[in-house]
Amino acid sequence: MSSSDGPTEPFTTLAVSRPAESVTHVQLHRPAKLNAMNKAFWREMVECFQQISDDQTCRVVLISGAGPTFTAGIDLMDMASDILQPEGDDSARIAWNVRKLIKRYQETFSVLEKCPKPVVAAVHGACIGGGVDLITACDIRLCTQDAWFQVKEVDIGLAADVGTLQRLPKAIGSRSLVNELALTARKMYADEAKSSGLVSRVFPDQEAMMAGALDMAAEMAARSPVAVQGTKINLIYSRDHSVAEGLDYMAAWNMSMLQTQDVMKSAQAAMEKKSPKETLFSKL
Repeated sequence: MSSSDGPTEPFTTLAVSRPAESVTHVQLHRPAKLNAMNKAFWREMVECFQQISDDQTCRVVLISGAGPTFTAGIDLMDMASDILQPEGDDSARIAWNVRKLIKRYQETFSVLEKCPKPVVAAVHGACIGGGVDLITACDIRLCTQDAWFQVKEVDIGLAADVGTLQRLPKAIGSRSLVNELALTARKMYADEAKSSGLVSRVFPDQEAMMAGALDMAAEMAARSPVAVQGTKINLIYSRDHSVAEGLDYMAAWNMSMLQTQDVMKSAQAAMEKKSPKETLFSKL
């Protein structure tokens, strides 16, 4: 399931493969640099997930890292010029350009959330800085027993600005723990990640994790894409709105989506005691 041959054209930092029907595997692929996030990565993730969002043959996405670790976070050497030497004729213009840059980097992970297909993060080894930004934008997070997580930004003199401070509190639920992790930059290991809710399952090693991730992806891919993608969209909407607003949005959503043939197909399969994998759903 790994993409050990290297990045997939036209990408230079990502290897994209199809390990199973309707499942796309996106692998961070700079193993010699511990999958550190260079300038190309921030652009390529957006391009990759825009393509995946429009790909009717894809129903689920897996994200993992090549080599010994998931990601070391931002590639400071490669990104230094953008961060430390912003362009502009005066303070206002410099600030304006820095804001544009930050917004562009934020989109790198927001595209995972905007993608209607469920995104499963499979983490092994270190998940540092930008890696936490990435996985908190995913729908499901799995890890190996040797995995560890670190909100590293305060150690390099900045506040995390591409998603962790906004999404981690909603992924974990304990404001005190989030504050501790973000303000001290201490490491969180797999068992604590599981008990806090950052990840839903811990596997003994990477091979077992990837097998488990693929099994999970296959289960989701076998269901109606109208149901699965509608569920993801409404879960995210409800996270950011009141219960009343979420219910109203759901009613508006399903007044059209309930007219799909998938409802009847699923009901018939259930009555005939068939597995969802035995039911053929149209592309979406």
